[in-house]
Amino acid sequence: MHFQWYPGHMTKARRQMQEDIKLIDLVIELVDARIPVSSRNPDIDKLGQNKARLILLNKADLADDNRTAAWTEFFRGKGFFVAKADSRSKGSMKAITQVIEEACRQKRERDKKRGILNRPVRAMIVGIPNVGKSTFINTYAGKACAKTGNKPGVTKGKQWIRLNKSVELLDTPGILWPRFEDQTVGLHLALIGSIKDELLNIDELALELIKLLVQEYPGVLSTRYQVDESKTPVELLEQIAVNRNCKKRGEELDLGKAAALLMEEYRSGKLGKITLEFPVKEA
Repeated sequence: MHFQWYPGHMTKARRQMQEDIKLIDLVIELVDARIPVSSRNPDIDKLGQNKARLILLNKADLADDNRTAAWTEFFRGKGFFVAKADSRSKGSMKAITQVIEEACRQKRERDKKRGILNRPVRAMIVGIPNVGKSTFINTYAGKACAKTGNKPGVTKGKQWIRLNKSVELLDTPGILWPRFEDQTVGLHLALIGSIKDELLNIDELALELIKLLVQEYPGVLSTRYQVDESKTPVELLEQIAVNRNCKKRGEELDLGKAAALLMEEYRSGKLGKITLEFPVKEA
């Protein structure tokens, strides 16, 4: 499979971010905890130079806890502040507030020396499409102040949002880079839904997911679908179709339906907490 997706509005968004970054004290970058490297846009490191940086490992509720802990240490070792999050859960927001305060401590101390008191920290939230930015903002602010959707590309304009007395947030559209130098990055983004399914071959995508799961999480497929993981990916997909009664008229197997079922159950966490990248491999 070849992965390529770069809607035109993203080029405009990147130029706007270059202007807006001048107003910012802190860059909050949301990444998907299941693919922390593939869900980072390399442009953001360039845009965020000389700014305090916080990486939020979002959708941590869907990710492997041990690997999330390893990624936390990995990014801290590179000088980032790090927090994990479930953007739908209000309970995870208190810890994030503490990390934001820690990341902005030096800035507040500089303001105090200049006689500037109580000026809110200005933060920019960035990330690729469908990583959960709008849901995070709404949960953190406690009201529906940003559009949300389960498809990439919902947020297409910028907006300032007052999160609390001490933080003002500039939301931005999700941006991807114009091309994927490594097609593995494109595959990982497709697997979690950051590339529109309409642009993909779901049958082929499901076969790639089966390969990854058999290698990284043996036993997950056999437990969920009662299949024999020693079989080929195509044979496994056929077994899933049989065991979940995915059939067309008559007795012909509907592999497309089985593929869509597998993708939905992976993305929703029904297969368990699964992370597709490990920091040792990325270092």
